[in-house]
Amino acid sequence: MMELQVKPTTVLLPGSTVGILGGGQLGRMVILEGRKLGYRFITLDPSTDCPGSQVSDHHISAGYHDVLAAEQLGEWSDVVAYEFENIDPEVVKRLEEKVFVPQGSRLLEITQHRVREKETLDACGIPVAAFRVVHDTEQLRDAAAELGYPCVLKTVTGGYDGKGQRILRGEKDVEPAWQALSRPGEPCIVEQFVPFIKELSVVVARNLHGQIATFPVVENIHRHHILHVTLAPAPVYERIAARAEQLARDVAEKLEITGLCAVEMFLLEDGQLLVNELAPRPHNSGHFTYDACATSQFEQFLRAICGLPLGSTRLLTPAVMVNILGEHVEPLIQRIPTLPDNVKVHLYGKKEAKPGRKMGHVTVLGESLAEAWGTVQQLGIWEDEDMDIFENN
Repeated sequence: MMELQVKPTTVLLPGSTVGILGGGQLGRMVILEGRKLGYRFITLDPSTDCPGSQVSDHHISAGYHDVLAAEQLGEWSDVVAYEFENIDPEVVKRLEEKVFVPQGSRLLEITQHRVREKETLDACGIPVAAFRVVHDTEQLRDAAAELGYPCVLKTVTGGYDGKGQRILRGEKDVEPAWQALSRPGEPCIVEQFVPFIKELSVVVARNLHGQIATFPVVENIHRHHILHVTLAPAPVYERIAARAEQLARDVAEKLEITGLCAVEMFLLEDGQLLVNELAPRPHNSGHFTYDACATSQFEQFLRAICGLPLGSTRLLTPAVMVNILGEHVEPLIQRIPTLPDNVKVHLYGKKEAKPGRKMGHVTVLGESLAEAWGTVQQLGIWEDEDMDIFENN
């Protein structure tokens, strides 16, 4: 049971102040949606001009490990939330003593650490790939032999967008992979390689009163380990979509999540689903909801942490979300005057457009996924080699 030391006595109504640990694009979109409901916002982020600070009522420029700055955020807020996982759980624990933090530090501790996450899911009866915890090359060699090659070695913390992991295709890869990923005093995790046919995800919401709602199941396609395209709804059989949504509901209920959680999973050839990762916040794969659902994931997040009834997650129209990385910004800008009316542009306000950096996204709406994807192909923003996704999917 996740016990919070500070709880609101009533629902947090519009006019309340929401403090956000993190000032990235996720916080920015939460704030933009929250303004429509009448909430006020304070952000904390090291950058003085981060995406969230540009739209908040007040911004605290400080590091995420700055306890005094976090306490100041808590003093000025009626509720505090985090918009990404790179937050020290100890800071969140300190905040829990003084202000309401509905997501809590326990969920953060679980999802920040791959071993804790896998062990927690496994203990809850949620299907995951077979894994072993290893502390040295000898244990890694034994675990790889047991799980079979290929297998995947991962750091237990700090990995994202494909960082912090190596595929082991044979025993010759064991030593180099360990040397590249191991950290003093910290184990690694090695997982059985999953021959998936699709990567799916479900964003699930659970509010303060235990109400749960899931957004439609989507398919995610990555390029260079970075999310490239999300297809909503996922082109899968209804029984698979129903099972994926139920898995997400099980995760939300068994982990007693408050807020949002993106449940990423693999679909295997035989129809089996394995949960891969959790993200306890709004998620890149849920961006399509801003334009294509009755309630966006960002509004739903606020409803959940403020104790409001959850909104409808009904999909209004099929949609394709495509990320805009640094190298795509200029082509997009040049195309804006002639974009079709079914293309919705979201730019995050980041100043420096570095290659591979997420600068924004577009959501293309259509009567069908095929129609929306056809529009994406006509935009000429992404490289031709990335444009065969829908046909080969």
